Amino acid sequence: MSSLAVDRSSVVDWYQRNRARTRAIFDLIDPTAYYSRPIALRNPIVFYEGHLPAFSVISFLRRGLGRPPVDARLEKLFERGIDPDSTDTAVPRSGVNTEWPSRDEVLDFARRADAAIVEALEEAEFRDDRPAMHRAEALYTALEHEAMHQETLLYMWHRLPFQQKNKPGSVAGDPGSGRSQRSKPRERVHVPSGIATLGADRNRIPFGWDNEFDEHRVNVPAFDIDVHNVTNAQFLEFVEAGGYRDRSLWSDEHWKWVQENRITHPSFWSPPEGPAATRCWMGMFEDIPLPADWAVYVSHAEAEAYARWKERRLPTEAEYHRAAFGTPSGDEQSYPWGEVSPAPEHGNFDFARFEPAPIGSFPAGASAWGVHDLVGNGWEWTSTVFGPFPGFQAMASYPEYSADFFDGQHYVMKGASPATAKELIRRSFRNWFRPNYPYVYATFRTVK
Repeated sequence: MSSLAVDRSSVVDWYQRNRARTRAIFDLIDPTAYYSRPIALRNPIVFYEGHLPAFSVISFLRRGLGRPPVDARLEKLFERGIDPDSTDTAVPRSGVNTEWPSRDEVLDFARRADAAIVEALEEAEFRDDRPAMHRAEALYTALEHEAMHQETLLYMWHRLPFQQKNKPGSVAGDPGSGRSQRSKPRERVHVPSGIATLGADRNRIPFGWDNEFDEHRVNVPAFDIDVHNVTNAQFLEFVEAGGYRDRSLWSDEHWKWVQENRITHPSFWSPPEGPAATRCWMGMFEDIPLPADWAVYVSHAEAEAYARWKERRLPTEAEYHRAAFGTPSGDEQSYPWGEVSPAPEHGNFDFARFEPAPIGSFPAGASAWGVHDLVGNGWEWTSTVFGPFPGFQAMASYPEYSADFFDGQHYVMKGASPATAKELIRRSFRNWFRPNYPYVYATFRTVK
């Protein structure tokens, strides 16, 4: 087996950029919030500051290189997150009775882990004789995993009281950043029938998660699709028309969820107080009078109910691909805008803002059909249940990554959000969540 050729300086830089961004994200919160659980379905905050270095040690140093633990006790404590179906099942799995270490102890572990990882990135021999290091899989697993969790952290922070967060001196996406009080006109475009390529060729990309393989082609019948994501103003029409009270718009399971949790509006909206009150967007650092032309963030269940109300539906994963990457000539592109690598003018992603931007703010990122914001400004819900592609093989560096979620209870999301790292923006990347999980930065559009 030959040694793997890896650009050492690039991966060291990537790892250190990840770690610096993670530290900056944790510095946004007040120390009083460190052991809290801003989302009951997730672990306490302390878990995540230990989980990120622990995971990198486990996937890269231990599984990839065969090295010993840095701290076996803490790596076991911080090894795995949770994805419960209810708060009742979350509590015993989220360390409610765990004696969590102090932040100083967590940071000391992180420093030791970082030192061991950087030393290995600079000096270790990377060989194919360990399955987890085939094509440097374990290395890229660690790098992309941290970037993904940074988004988790930020949507958790969105649920913390404002007084428990430290607002940076300059915040992109604050009330003064492009807010408008009117929505764009409703527009749709026709996408003719054609081929959509899903997944990736293992030999054509440096790294992909196991659920991205294998590449295959799907025939997609013609459909029309919204040019823009559904906005707060448009979703407000659904709310005011009684959408949350109309039993016919919801499946049995989701109607039960609405009733039991007394849901009357998206979780990113603050409820109006009094008959003359103005609805607000729950921003990261303050309430913002509801921006009419920002993309609405909702759960899959809410998106599906809205689509039924409009006598339309959510796009399938293949329809998303056709609208995002297809062209009138029959060719397919790497990105909606073409072959150029993702840049700020293409969309609201890579931590440029804490909040959405007005829809249609990035015309340079539109697809060949003229559909806007397919990458950035919010993940795009699809109607496709998350499952394996033909040829699926669990990855050696993280065998439980996808397989544990092939349970029929998660839906595919595509695209990217404001808190999605640019390294994760590729055509084959897939995200997924439960349909009644309302906290993620996810929007939608409809098709017919």
